Order: sequence, then structure tokens, then C-alpha cells
Amino acid sequence: MKSTSKHIAMRTCAACGEVKPKRELVRLVRLESGWVEVDIDGKKNGRGAYLCPSGECWEKGLKHGQLDRVLRMTITPDNKVQLLEQGNNY
Repeated sequence: MKSTSKHIAMRTCAACGEVKPKRELVRLVRLESGWVEVDIDGKKNGRGAYLCPSGECWEKGLKHGQLDRVLRMTITPDNKVQLLEQGNNY
């Protein structure tokens, strides 16, 4: 007998550490250029990190270095400002 329940991919928020379904989080991706951007459909190539769609998690992740650690890079100040602005839209 087959199970009818579908597997739900879970991911961890880089800021607060909560584990949630992938679709409830926002993916950020490190591009080859060294820039970090929001990956709306979650399919871009590059190292990714996830954040809750709350301004609190975006600020914590960007201002306290959690995203730098998860993405294994140093995010530039200009890039951080741009990401914080995008985070305010969630």
C-alpha cells in the first residue's frame, strides 16, 4: 500500500535557527560574481541560505554575520543594504 502523504522539504533559517517547510522561507543565493541576491523561484545555481520572511530575521542574519557564515563569504555593505531593502518587502 502506498502512502499518500507527500514529502515536505524542510530548511533552517540562517538567523533564528527555526526549521520550517522550504516554501515558507526566502532563499538567498551567492552568485559567482560574489553578489548575494534573493532567489524567488529557488532554482538559481550557487550556494544558498534561507531566511524567515520577517524583518527581524533579515536584520539579524545580515547585521550579525550569520549569512556571511552560511554563504561562506563576506557580504559587501552595499549588498547588505540592498538585501535589507528587499527583506522589508516580505
